Amino acid sequence: MLIDQGIAMLSIRAQVMGQTDTVHPVLLWDEQDVVLVDTGFPGQLQQLRETILSLGVDPARINRIILTHQDIDHIGNLQALTENSSPPIEVSAHALEKPYIQGERRLLKFTDEAIASVDRMPEQVPKSFRRGLKALMLNPPKAAVDRVVAGGERLPWCGGLLVIDTPGHTPGHISLYHEPSRTLIAGDALFVRDGQLHGSEPETTFDMEAAKASVAKLTGYAIKNLVCYHGGFYNHRIMERLAEI
Repeated sequence: MLIDQGIAMLSIRAQVMGQTDTVHPVLLWDEQDVVLVDTGFPGQLQQLRETILSLGVDPARINRIILTHQDIDHIGNLQALTENSSPPIEVSAHALEKPYIQGERRLLKFTDEAIASVDRMPEQVPKSFRRGLKALMLNPPKAAVDRVVAGGERLPWCGGLLVIDTPGHTPGHISLYHEPSRTLIAGDALFVRDGQLHGSEPETTFDMEAAKASVAKLTGYAIKNLVCYHGGFYNHRIMERLAEI
C-alpha cells in the first residue's frame, strides 16, 4: 500500500499455528536510499521481494534495514537479506536490542519454558512443525548491527526519519516518524484490531507501564498516518485515540 511518495506499507503473510498472520514492514525509498523497516517472518524472503518489486522498486537496491526490536517476526528475513549482500546492507537498531539481534543472547521471548512448551503442543500439530519451531527458537536469524540508534536521533534518509524510544514491548523498542509524510511507524508499540487502535498487547509486552508511557510520548508528534506491524494502516482520529489509550 502506497502511503505517500517514497513510503509504502508492505503486507507479508505467513502460516502460524495453522492460521494466517499478516505483518506490515515499511519500505522507504528515494534516488539514494532504499530503507526497509523490519523484515517479516522467517522464510518469507521471496514474498517480501515480490511485494517490493510490485511497487516498482528493485529489492536489490535495499541498502539499509532498521529494526524496531528483536522479535522473530521482525528479524525473520534479516540474515537472508544481509548475507552476501553487495554492497553490504547497513543494519540499525537500539543498543538494548543489539546483542539479541546479533545472536549474542537468546531472544527474550524464547525462554526455557517457551522452548519446552513446543513439546507440549497438541498431537495434531505435525512433528515436523514442532521440530522446525524448536530449531528456530534455538538458532534464530541473526546479523551484525552496524549502527546503534536512539530516541531523538534524526536519520537523514528518504526525507528524514526521527527515532522515538518506545520501550515496553521490549526494552529497546523504537518507533520511527517519517517527517515528509507525517507517518508514524509504530512497530509493536501499537496495534490495530477490528478497525480500532490499541496500545501494546499485554500478553507480549515486558513492561506495560513503560509501554503506556511510550504511547503518551507519541502524542507529541503531529501524526497523519500510522502503520502498526500488526493490524496495518490507521488514520482515523489518531491523536484523539492516542490520548484515549
